[in-house]
Amino acid sequence: MDYQVPSFFLQIEQENLDDLRNDIWNDEPLPADLKIEDRIYDIDIAYRGSYTRKFRKRSYRIEFIHPEFYEDAREIHLNAEYNDPSLIRNKLSFDFFHDIGVLAPKTQHINLFRNGTRKGVYLQIESVDDYFLKKRGLSPGPIYYAVNNNANFSLLRDEKMKKSLASGYERACGEEMDDARLIEFITDINTVPLSALHTEMNHHLNIDTFLRWLAGAVCTMNYDGFTHNYALYQNRETRLFELIPWDYDATWGRQVDGGVMKYDYLSIEGKKSNHLCYLLLRIPEIRKRYRAILEEIVETKFTVEKMEKKIALLHKSLRPYILQDPYKQKAIEKFDSEPEFIYQFIRKRNNYLREELVRF
Repeated sequence: MDYQVPSFFLQIEQENLDDLRNDIWNDEPLPADLKIEDRIYDIDIAYRGSYTRKFRKRSYRIEFIHPEFYEDAREIHLNAEYNDPSLIRNKLSFDFFHDIGVLAPKTQHINLFRNGTRKGVYLQIESVDDYFLKKRGLSPGPIYYAVNNNANFSLLRDEKMKKSLASGYERACGEEMDDARLIEFITDINTVPLSALHTEMNHHLNIDTFLRWLAGAVCTMNYDGFTHNYALYQNRETRLFELIPWDYDATWGRQVDGGVMKYDYLSIEGKKSNHLCYLLLRIPEIRKRYRAILEEIVETKFTVEKMEKKIALLHKSLRPYILQDPYKQKAIEKFDSEPEFIYQFIRKRNNYLREELVRF
């Protein structure tokens, strides 16, 4: 099986490029052209991310204007993956979530040129929006991005009462009236007695997919993924919320800055600052269900045997482009050592989780 790395050719007027560079925090998009294969798209483009905007190699958000869609997407993200020496952790994570039954964006590495200059390997990530739902045959519904640590499903942050229970979230889809349902959900998490919480959450939350999301975050060890780095979708038909992973480059044994994260850094229960995780795992029936889900994943999905072929294919396919990437070519030795680094992490993390499951 081959893994293709197509080339994207971005053309942006120098004046607009200067504006983009002069204010890296400006989210207002600027016009440009993007050639993909033999088709030219009129687009709007802006930088994306938070601290990553300070890097030499920056990430982009692209909206298609005419034609309005690319591969049934109205918006895509091009992530530089600058701090990930493998450039594959986001993709590995999203593919892993998909394999264990959790909604996750589709991804594809691309080779980017800007105004005729090679800018290197990027990861194209599908936007989580109304078209994300439509492509999967899902009911329309509000989607919220968790953008900071206020998105912890608690009434408090740092032991202080929040000004609004919707703080920490940005609504990407839906209407203002949908915020009331989100606030009701968070209020019930924090006010319903633990003895009645399981029954109440059945009216708010797809508990099975939530536990699979939790298992995925625990396996990949995204420490930041519990109070932000996720999207929250409410299915209008079922009226249930689901969590969708987002920004999973600091995973598989690497920290946000690219440093090493020890295999046992994150508990089998996730991060207690996520109040929803903490409370649900205090309920015996849910705890038992989570244990069964995690046991199955550790046995069948989260293993070197299962992951090795994909990791090797991605590494082999990207290597020729990394050698030409102006931001990464000098780090080729580290890139070449990353597959074994990830295998070792999986082995150690898998063993750790097995031992913890015995006592769970």
